[in-house]
Amino acid sequence: MPRPQRPDRSNSDRANSDRPSSARRGGRTAKAQSRRSESRPEQAPTGRANRGRRPSTPVATDGPVLELDVERIAHGGVAVAHHEGRVVFVADAIPGERVMARVTDAAHTRFWRADALEVLDASADRQAHVWAEAGVDRAPERRAGGAEFGHIAPERQRALKAEVLADALRRMGGVEREVEVLAVDPALAPGVRPDGTGWRARVRLQVAEDGTVGPYAARSHTVVPVASLPLAVDELAALAPLAERFEGARTIDLVAPSGADAQVIVTDERERMPRGQRPVTTEVVGDRTFSVDRDGFWQVHRGAAATLSKAVQDLVDPDRFDPRAANLDLYGGVGLLAAAIGDRFGETVRITSVESDERATMHAGDNLAEWVGARAVTARVDRYLASLEADAGQGERARLRDATVVLDPPRSGAGREVVDRLAALRPRQLVYVACDPVALARDIGLLRAHGYELEELRAFDLFPNTHHVEAVARLAAIV
Repeated sequence: MPRPQRPDRSNSDRANSDRPSSARRGGRTAKAQSRRSESRPEQAPTGRANRGRRPSTPVATDGPVLELDVERIAHGGVAVAHHEGRVVFVADAIPGERVMARVTDAAHTRFWRADALEVLDASADRQAHVWAEAGVDRAPERRAGGAEFGHIAPERQRALKAEVLADALRRMGGVEREVEVLAVDPALAPGVRPDGTGWRARVRLQVAEDGTVGPYAARSHTVVPVASLPLAVDELAALAPLAERFEGARTIDLVAPSGADAQVIVTDERERMPRGQRPVTTEVVGDRTFSVDRDGFWQVHRGAAATLSKAVQDLVDPDRFDPRAANLDLYGGVGLLAAAIGDRFGETVRITSVESDERATMHAGDNLAEWVGARAVTARVDRYLASLEADAGQGERARLRDATVVLDPPRSGAGREVVDRLAALRPRQLVYVACDPVALARDIGLLRAHGYELEELRAFDLFPNTHHVEAVARLAAIV
C-alpha cells in the first residue's frame, strides 16, 4: 500500500465538512464529508419475534431508558416519538418501530434526545446495517457516525428524505408538492453499489490522542476504531490506514479525484500550507475536465457533479433563457454549473461566475476559458449583488432582467439579504441547487414573497445511507 503523504498542509477542515456555513465557506469552498466505513454485515434485530415479550432493560448510563413508539422522521435524520407529552428525538430508529431508547439529553423542557438501544418491533424496512461499526447492537458511544440511515432499506431512505423535503416546503415555503427523491443514475456513478455504498470520493478520518484512526462516533467527538469504510469508493477503502497509528496527527484525508490517483493525506496542527502552494488536482465530468485545489470544494459523491450538471441543464427553461443576458452563476466554485450552462446553450453564452474563494475563482477562469462570454469574479455574493444594484446602468439592468441565475449556496442557504438583492434585480428565472431542505424551503418562501413561484423540483440521493438530500429547483418571476 502506498505510504500516506505528509505534505506542507493538506485538506483543511472546510475541505471535507458536510457543507460549511456561509461565513466559513464564503461562497463555495467546501461542502460535504461525513464519516465512513465497510465491513461484515451486522445481525438484524429480531424485531417482530420480540412482540409481546418485554426484554431485559438495557443499562442506562446517561439517562432513563424509555419504551417508545416511533412516529415519523425529522429534519436531521432523527425519528420522533412522544413520552408523557414530551417530544423525544430518537437516533437509529425508523417510523413505525417500537424501541427501547436511552435519554442522552434532558436539558430542554419541551423535548429530549435519545439513542435507540434495542428494537422491540422492527420495521419491515430495517436491514443489516451497511456498516457493522455503526449498528444499533453497539453501544451508542461506539457507533461510527456518518451513516445514520444505514440500517434502513434504500427505497425507504429515499421516501423518508422526500417526506422531510415535502414537509419543509409546506411549512416554510408555503408550497404543497409531492416529492420523489431519485437514486443516482448508475451510468453517472460507476462503482457505486445499489445498497448506497462505494460513493464517497473524499473521506475525513479523525486521529485520537493515542494515534488511533477512525471516524467520530455519532453525535460526538470520540474517535471510533473501524475495520473498513463501506461508503468510500473502492480505491479509498483499499488505501485507508485503519490499522495504523498516527500519533501527533490531527486528521487523515482520503481523496480520490476522478482524474487523478487516490491519495492518503496526513495533517497535523503545525502544518499550514500557503494558499499559493496548494496542490491542484483534476476532476472529470463527461468529456470535460476541471482543475480544483485538492483541499478545495468538489462534490463528494462520485456521480454528483454529473448528476447536478444534467439537472441544472434540464431545469433551465430554454424559452426564458437569453444567451446575451447578464446570466449569473452564484457561489460558483470552480465553474461546474456555469460550464453546464455553456454546454447546454453554446460557446457564446454570457455568464459570470461569482465565488468568494480566490483560488476557486482562479480555477473557474481557467475551466471556463473556452466560453467567450464567461468570466469569473472573486466576491461575496451579497456584496456583488449590491454592487450590481447600485452601479448597473439602464442597459445592464435590462440584461439582468432577462437573465437566468444559477445559485448553489452553502448548507445555510442564500438567506434573506441575498434573496432580497437578487429579487430586486428581477431575473427571469432562478435555478437553485440546495443540500438542506429547510434552508431551501425558507428561501423559496422568501422568493415567493417577491413574486417568484416554484415551477420544477428534482431531488437526488447524493448522500446514500445518511439523512442528507440534494435538490434542484426552478423558480420564475410571475408577471
